[in-house]
Amino acid sequence: MHTVQIVILGLIQGLTEFIPVSSSGHLVIAQTLFSGASDHLFLEFIDVGTTFALLIYFRKKIVSIIHDIFVKKNITLARNIIITAVPAGIVGYSLSDFINSSWFFGSIVVVTVGLALVGIVMVILEKLPMAKPVESGEKLSPMKALIIGIVQVLALIPGVSRSGTTIVTGRLAGLSPASAAEYSFLASLPIMLGVMLKLFAGSTERAYMMTHLSTLLISNLAAFIAGLFAVGFMLRYLSRHSLALFGWYRIGLAAIITVVLLVQ
Repeated sequence: MHTVQIVILGLIQGLTEFIPVSSSGHLVIAQTLFSGASDHLFLEFIDVGTTFALLIYFRKKIVSIIHDIFVKKNITLARNIIITAVPAGIVGYSLSDFINSSWFFGSIVVVTVGLALVGIVMVILEKLPMAKPVESGEKLSPMKALIIGIVQVLALIPGVSRSGTTIVTGRLAGLSPASAAEYSFLASLPIMLGVMLKLFAGSTERAYMMTHLSTLLISNLAAFIAGLFAVGFMLRYLSRHSLALFGWYRIGLAAIITVVLLVQ
């Protein structure tokens, strides 16, 4: 790939990892346009940049959570984050080889369906029945945290969106849009750190990293910068608005892809 394409893929990853329009879906589309196929290992490796973006953006919150655990003996938020992260972590780890080798997880048709279906849910979300308002992720019951985690498993399907599923489910569980987004981002950290650890621990993954080192450095730098912007943007935007705009974007993009596929 050319340097410009590498930077574009990194920017797409950084923006769409946190803006709920599906990072995997957009990367599959972009890689298909650039090279005609999707590289699953590349998609996993450029998540490193967005992981560090989250760690930097929420550094004070992370320190506060650690302080709560060891000084205040309050594990509520940490417990909820772990409960939410566990289902997708287990399923993703168990099926990682299948996901990396299956055509399904690199199919632009699957991406299109995922974009449209979740987009429709986002558009009608505020008209759906919701649970009693909950102040923050710390106030969620363990059962609600688990339900958010179970729904998050669907995000393994390209086009669905991890942040999209968790923000939507958090909203239905009673969180405000902004609180749901913050909880979604915090709950993604254990999974993202686990994926990063697996990448650096595996011999095949390390060999891939060394072979594509310059490509991965450039793309991850772009993803890091874009990720920092996207997290701040989402928290500010959702403090005043709903997810409907992103839903309409997803539906529109799915429609465009469908037309292109039919014409081809």
